Amino acid sequence: MSRHTGFLDRALTVFLATVERGGNALPHPGTLFALLAGVIVIISAFAARTGIEVMHPGTGELIQPVSLATVDGLHRILTEMVTNFTSFAPLGTVLVSMLGIGVMESSGLIGAALRLLVLSAPKRLLTFVIVLAGVLSNTASEIGYVLLVPLGGIIFLGAGRHPIAGLAAAFAGVSGGYSANLLLGTVDPLLAGLSEEAARIVDDGYRVNPAANYYFMAASTFLIAAAGTWVTERVVIPRLGTYEGDGEEESPDVLREVSPLERRGLRYAVITIVIFAGFLLWGTIPSEGFLRNPDTGGLLRSPFLSGIVAFIFLGGTAVGVAYGVATGTFKSDTDVMNGMGKTVGTLGTYLVLVFFAAQFVAYFNWTNLGLIMAVKGAETLRGSGLGGIPLMLSFVLLSSFINLFMGSASAKWAIMAPVFVPMFMLLGYTPELTQTAYRIGDSTSNIIAPMMSYFALIVAFFERYDKRSGIGTVVATMLPYTFAFFTCWAVLLIMWMWLGLPVGPGAGLMLAP
Repeated sequence: MSRHTGFLDRALTVFLATVERGGNALPHPGTLFALLAGVIVIISAFAARTGIEVMHPGTGELIQPVSLATVDGLHRILTEMVTNFTSFAPLGTVLVSMLGIGVMESSGLIGAALRLLVLSAPKRLLTFVIVLAGVLSNTASEIGYVLLVPLGGIIFLGAGRHPIAGLAAAFAGVSGGYSANLLLGTVDPLLAGLSEEAARIVDDGYRVNPAANYYFMAASTFLIAAAGTWVTERVVIPRLGTYEGDGEEESPDVLREVSPLERRGLRYAVITIVIFAGFLLWGTIPSEGFLRNPDTGGLLRSPFLSGIVAFIFLGGTAVGVAYGVATGTFKSDTDVMNGMGKTVGTLGTYLVLVFFAAQFVAYFNWTNLGLIMAVKGAETLRGSGLGGIPLMLSFVLLSSFINLFMGSASAKWAIMAPVFVPMFMLLGYTPELTQTAYRIGDSTSNIIAPMMSYFALIVAFFERYDKRSGIGTVVATMLPYTFAFFTCWAVLLIMWMWLGLPVGPGAGLMLAP
């Protein structure tokens, strides 16, 4: 790696230091939501005294702010605190989907599948496969960081290439490609639930299904993998130069070949996938399929789309059990249940976050502040003449910038969705399109955001091969990926909106008039 530093490096160092200080100054996301909930109560009291009012876009009635700093407000806060939490849309969907993915992870299926994919790749396609595997790994979000990123480094080292380039390629796929995938993961129902809660500010009956961004995600998968490959080969590797060989040996477990027993388990898993897919096709392909809408015969608002979280759970459990039984990691039903329990046990921090986020969102709705801000914001944007593609690209940039200071995707969306989803709905854009734009912005800056939860781990991986590496080294290496991903995704979004394509099943770009 070149030791020369120039003006750009110094400017980057100052910028990163500023970002790091700003991010570190923020409290824990749970604390932040608790504070924001308190702020909403205070603001509602002042807003109620101003006499401000707006017309509800759906009903035509006048909407005024409601103060929670009253006896009635206090009573509502106390009596509905539990139901705010238990009825919060993302809570159940995330917990249920995590149960199935937890079985796959605890059985060893996900780790074995990723190793097989990467280790079996032809040498000329090695970089592409590593980036692609990183993108696909975000189905079970954390495993890509702890398994695939170090694996990318060791594979590049074994191929006689700079190991940090392998780390960068894998990290780019895992984190930078977070909003691209061929499969649905835990983040999809989580964000959809938050979008649905926000959409209800304007339309109480609006539903956002977890597959709301699937078409756009699937189309992004190979585009992002190709962009990550190009950056690695044409930018990162030439910049790094010749590896000097001061790195430590990797854990043999990370690099080990897929064993015959694991291959047997993967065969059982594939057979189970085929059977499960056949079941779904049987219920959806025929015009009278049992998973179609019984009234219309269509797939929109059908048991299939409405029950997508249930299918993630059932499919994940079935495939994980098949692999676990075949390999011996599951010897009884107790092992399966323990796998589920272990996964749920890792969600303690998430549950705390959701509790406070649920209160914040509820207060936002009760006070009518969300609707008032949406109407006023929509009027401002409409008057500015900024609409369509420029508006969405601006929102992508905003999301990307906020991501530098706040790492949690769900925490950011829980704050942003109640404002921007209704605002864009009033301009005619669907919550699904708004969510897509948010996910693009969030993903593109993940790899250069020091506040991202796994960033410190990535720095440690870099230090394994270059003792002088630090935050600046990681960001300088990953910055070209950010530019490339943003450019590719911006072009794709522009083409998508220009062609008027739906971003997911039943998820168009514009609301019906």
